Amino acid sequence: MEHLTSAPTLKTKRLVLRGPERDDLAELTRFMTSAPSMKAQGETITAEQAWFGFLAGVGHWHWHGFGFFTLALQQTGQPVGRVGLIKHSNWPEVELAWHLFEGAEGFGYATEAACTVKQWAAEQLKIAQLYSYIDKGNTRSQAVAKRVGATTDGTRAPHEPDAEIWVHKTTAEGSL
Repeated sequence: MEHLTSAPTLKTKRLVLRGPERDDLAELTRFMTSAPSMKAQGETITAEQAWFGFLAGVGHWHWHGFGFFTLALQQTGQPVGRVGLIKHSNWPEVELAWHLFEGAEGFGYATEAACTVKQWAAEQLKIAQLYSYIDKGNTRSQAVAKRVGATTDGTRAPHEPDAEIWVHKTTAEGSL
């Protein structure tokens, strides 16, 4: 497998979090263009937009030194989603974000991986606080944020008016 970034490999009990590889594009494109969860939120995109998004994810690692990790099951290597840190040019802070491919929801993978990335951000990047911008109707992502230890007061993200700002303190005790 060809590594496209210098992302570290992180491991949990069940998951391998690794940098993006060329072979990940097909699964990401399928998810972004047709997944029921993306359709339900009105967030599907074209294959070309998925390609640009994938390249932006690779670019994050080169520009910021962080980005999305591909989540793969330890036992099979099957990709089940992405979790990582992103900060686009018009975003006020670094976001901790997650996307699980269909069939991978409901097993705690997002929580497990987000806790691992949060700890990595604190220890290796010395980031004291992360944010998640979660659509006000996305109760599943809100539940993950709560399990990871984030809180919200309902304030909306200036760059994404339908999203609430969830705050993760990386140095706080709790779910790490």
